[in-house]
Amino acid sequence: MSLLFLFDMDDVLYDYDWRARMAGLTALTGLELAELRRRWWHDEGEWAAEAGGFADGEAYRAAFGAAFGVEITTDDWLANRRSAMTARPDAIAAVARAAELGRVSLLTNNGPLVDEHLARLAPEIAPLFGDHLRTSSRYGARKPDPRVFERVLEHYATDPRDTFFVDDLPENVASAASLGITTYRYGTAEGLRAAIKDFAAARA
Repeated sequence: MSLLFLFDMDDVLYDYDWRARMAGLTALTGLELAELRRRWWHDEGEWAAEAGGFADGEAYRAAFGAAFGVEITTDDWLANRRSAMTARPDAIAAVARAAELGRVSLLTNNGPLVDEHLARLAPEIAPLFGDHLRTSSRYGARKPDPRVFERVLEHYATDPRDTFFVDDLPENVASAASLGITTYRYGTAEGLRAAIKDFAAARA
């Protein structure tokens, strides 16, 4: 039996300041928050990207720039995304503990440009996850769609009973739990470590 630990990224392993990111995009595009949201944060834009709707990071970047009528380089896009992220060392330490108990994999709602550059965006966790830094776009579905969890389980050939998932959003936690996955809705790093310990002990 091999245990699988799945971790969300934003607001679990990193503080994610979405408004700071939007302010940065305003500086890049000249568009205010409401217009940024109207043009991209919807089912044909970001939500589609998170569900695998763009073939790769370049296709995503091209569509992103076209939506705003501005050419945005990959470096500028990544710098803006990174500027909104602050690592949570205590939560990351919980990942290190989980890695001692089983396999760890990232499962974050993000598109292919993030997927291709996660080691650059999240260098604090890259050594822990290795080749298992993954976004939802790889699985062709986004949380809380149960299909994303089903495809993760299939990819890792893991029983839901041997799988642990942490996320900050209740709808994502509920979706995973509906499949029999053990879940923890993130509250504190201490709580996360305790939940990991209890899960591993129960499956021993």
